[in-house]
Amino acid sequence: MSGPLLILDSATLYYRAFYALPEKMTAPNSSPHNAIRGFLSMLTKLITIHHPSGIVAAWDNDWRPEWRVELVPSYKTHRLEVTSGQEEVPDTLSPQIGAIAAILDAWGVARIGIDGFEADDVIASVAAQHQGRSFVVTSDRDLIQVVTDRVSLLLQVSGGVENWPVLDPGAIESKYGVSPGSYLSMAALRGDPSDGLPGIPGIGDKTASALVNAYANLDALIKASGIPDPAKPLTPRLAERISAGADYLAAAMAVIAAETRLPVGAWSVEIPYEPVDMQTLNELAVSWGVEKYVDELLQAALG
Repeated sequence: MSGPLLILDSATLYYRAFYALPEKMTAPNSSPHNAIRGFLSMLTKLITIHHPSGIVAAWDNDWRPEWRVELVPSYKTHRLEVTSGQEEVPDTLSPQIGAIAAILDAWGVARIGIDGFEADDVIASVAAQHQGRSFVVTSDRDLIQVVTDRVSLLLQVSGGVENWPVLDPGAIESKYGVSPGSYLSMAALRGDPSDGLPGIPGIGDKTASALVNAYANLDALIKASGIPDPAKPLTPRLAERISAGADYLAAAMAVIAAETRLPVGAWSVEIPYEPVDMQTLNELAVSWGVEKYVDELLQAALG
């Protein structure tokens, strides 16, 4: 195949599958297998539609790195269980996540997680270091930052995989009003509840995009907040709020900027046409009752 490299934001796929499909879909032991079934089905469709040259499944080895929390203490706090301080994951999803990981490993696809970093960091590093075209499969708008002339976003939206749009830099600018390189500045200004980033009070999407497009970068905007320019969309009230929030903006930018220098080159991104461990793959497929979906995935990989 000569198509793009598919870089999967794995968690967004298995969470989507888990909540889209009913838990009455079960394995032979009556355990729900809806997330596994949906994940495999979506991956099969992605391969069939986009004919990728390779696949990387990015994994969250650390979904909330301490170094990011030190910068912005509210980072992802809403996702914590009150008692344990761990990420809230439904009891019936946790074993399915482990099964998805085991299936990918037995198939032989590159499943990359790096301690101390999130899947976003893995995705950004693979995208930056891969020399060919890449499609990043995600519902996370923060990953707009990785879009370039070589890297597009395959955005998970409502509806089937066939309806997910492929967004290049032009499409990003048309959809969000800013270039991919400016998206993080806009996100820091308006905030992002999904990541626990408060933003600057009174700034929403439209105001944030107007400010980002009026100034070269956040540093320039912060400097301008001391001397508002009536010809630009920085009112005295906004200028005061941005000046007061300068420290937050610097920390937020450091938190949401994905790392691009992780050592991901050790993994082969080629699609495994033959499973590396067929026996284990068959055992997993049978025990979880997903033989059909594993077979369809392997057939799709063969083209």
